[in-house]
Amino acid sequence: MSTDTTASVSTHILDTSTGRPAAAVPTTLAARAGADAPWVTLGGSATDADGRCKDLPALPEGTTHVRLGFETEAYFAAKKQAEAQQDAPRVRDSGAFFPEVAITFAVVPGEHYHVPLLLNPFGYSVYRGS
Repeated sequence: MSTDTTASVSTHILDTSTGRPAAAVPTTLAARAGADAPWVTLGGSATDADGRCKDLPALPEGTTHVRLGFETEAYFAAKKQAEAQQDAPRVRDSGAFFPEVAITFAVVPGEHYHVPLLLNPFGYSVYRGS
């Protein structure tokens, strides 16, 4: 929850190759206070069955930049294994071309930032949601 002195962040992941949420993707949240300040990892979570991280840590006062890190390699490996077990038609190399995705953005106090990740094996897109 954002306050007058802090911003807040939420995220979710949609696997656009299946049109379904991406569950169990480890996610980390880091912040810094100023462009020259060091990054401080605040904690992490993993996406739930709906592709959402509902328990990301709060941002400290003075945060100006945020970095969300998504460990996508394990997600794609598990997806590939599940497809093989189901005798699903093989998708052309559904491995992880992007084994991780890092999204860095600027924040201001009092604002909430919802940053969805649209993910597929060979690309991704992000945007500021609501």
